[in-house]
Amino acid sequence: MSHTAAPAAGLRSISFGGGVQSTALLVLAATGQIDFPLFLMANVGADSENPGTLRYVDEYAKPYAADHGIELVVLDRVRRDGTVETLWSRLTREGSRSLPIPVRMSNGAPGTRSCTADFKIKVTAKELKRRGATAASPAVVGIGISVDEIHRANNRRVEAHEQIVYPLLELGLRRTDCARIIRDAGLPVPPKSSCYFCPFHRPETWHTMRRTEPDLFEKSCQLEDLLNERRTRLGKDHVYLTQFARPLRDAIPDGVDVLPMFDEADGLCDSGWCMT
Repeated sequence: MSHTAAPAAGLRSISFGGGVQSTALLVLAATGQIDFPLFLMANVGADSENPGTLRYVDEYAKPYAADHGIELVVLDRVRRDGTVETLWSRLTREGSRSLPIPVRMSNGAPGTRSCTADFKIKVTAKELKRRGATAASPAVVGIGISVDEIHRANNRRVEAHEQIVYPLLELGLRRTDCARIIRDAGLPVPPKSSCYFCPFHRPETWHTMRRTEPDLFEKSCQLEDLLNERRTRLGKDHVYLTQFARPLRDAIPDGVDVLPMFDEADGLCDSGWCMT
């Protein structure tokens, strides 16, 4: 079954995450292999996104897009009062009970999440509607899911004025192909995009962060501590950023390496709006 409908006239945009797959889509668009002149990046916040991703976007993706006539726009989540909300600020706001990220509950089960919907899908949808997308003339939105992650693809329409397509699937490209496309364009391969404190990280991702980016690891630990201090006051069970039902500092001990035993997202982050 094809995951991409026939090309439609009108607004055509890529959901740009700043990672390997969506950067490959940028190269493919720049070289005329796909028809997407607009790339929209919904930014969860400079205090929330992987700093390496934001550096890559500023230093490589934006200049490359500009040089090839591609419009790459970074969008913030703006509240009704005009202020910018980041995912970190929502999680840490004084008095907040919000748990928008997919924390693991004390029994190991994943909790519900709203981060992707609120900080990715709705932000992009709002901009597409502002640019003229309607239910009668929906914007075609390309998602960067590659063949090796085909299980993440679905045809769910999140907004009536959007038509979701999967260009990498149509072209039969895998993540390794995406990295080659990026290198062939003379660009470095970007790091994997995600919030640095995302509970969908593999254990080895956490170990690498503890070893190479200890400040980010400590901030993630502090976030977990804060969430559980609140839950203790509310008489609720603790939640965790890993599937091990232990505090992050204990679950990911310092100086200990792990084998790659778990898939990123454990099959749960299936929308394709994140980690591409």
